[in-house]
Amino acid sequence: MSSFILALIFISLTSSLLATGAQYNVLSYGAKPDGKTDSTKALVSAWKQACASTRPATITIPAGRFFISKILFQGPCKNTAILISIDGTLVAPSDIWAIGNAGNWLHFENVNGVTVSGGVLDGQGSGLWSCKASGKHCPSGATSLRFSGSRNIAITGLTSLNSQIIGSLGKDLREAGVQNVTVKSARIAGTQNGLRIKSWGRPSSGFARNIIFQHVAMNNVNNPIIIDQNYCPHNKNCPGQASGVKINDVTYQDIHGTSATEVAVKFDCSKRNPCTGIRMEDVKITYNNRPADASCNNADGKASGVVQPSSCLS
Repeated sequence: MSSFILALIFISLTSSLLATGAQYNVLSYGAKPDGKTDSTKALVSAWKQACASTRPATITIPAGRFFISKILFQGPCKNTAILISIDGTLVAPSDIWAIGNAGNWLHFENVNGVTVSGGVLDGQGSGLWSCKASGKHCPSGATSLRFSGSRNIAITGLTSLNSQIIGSLGKDLREAGVQNVTVKSARIAGTQNGLRIKSWGRPSSGFARNIIFQHVAMNNVNNPIIIDQNYCPHNKNCPGQASGVKINDVTYQDIHGTSATEVAVKFDCSKRNPCTGIRMEDVKITYNNRPADASCNNADGKASGVVQPSSCLS
């Protein structure tokens, strides 16, 4: 299905929701677009109303900056068509201890058919980064946006700024997997990582499969394409172990731009559970105006079309 057709479907869905669905504007629940007033309760109230609605529902967050402390968007809901339309910016607390040990800032749990469209999520992570760089005792950090136990999720036109941390697979021995995820038409600039899948280097029942990265532009990204299955900060509880997370059927299609490091493509997969079914199609990433390099370890797949750096898949 073409991007144009998908766009028409999304526009049609959005128009339908706006025309016939229930409408919930966070301003009506007391939210203030000043970036200082805590608008958490207002957004939670709007969510509860939308979740309880038997009709498709739209939660509108208009232009402005809305301070949000921490939210769990709890499901299941009575309908499977909730659109969260963001024109403004959601701002996390600047105090690193406010949500620093909460794990997540905005967390959707057990929801079905939720679309988050437009707007900006400002995680205000710089304070935590500075704390960690100084060697002081710091909180572990919070992921800006998380979906767990959820299906039929769409995120479109959303910008993420200054997130405190990036999530990981395989942290727990028994963990649900991730599947059927498509990331497309994204722009990534000046970040540490671009298209990244990572798992802890220790036993786990988790998996990641049928993942598609499509039509993505990179600009000065340290690790544009990376699978890291040996993630283990400070080697805590990991030495000598291998990731149990099974990663297969990952496609990179029409990925282009610039890398900030010489190795732009890195597949560092598990010795016990190698990555399989990796496909690279029409990938072109340069470093200092020349072809970048690729590194593969326990990774199997194939390349087609123009692939630069040259594929190292077995």
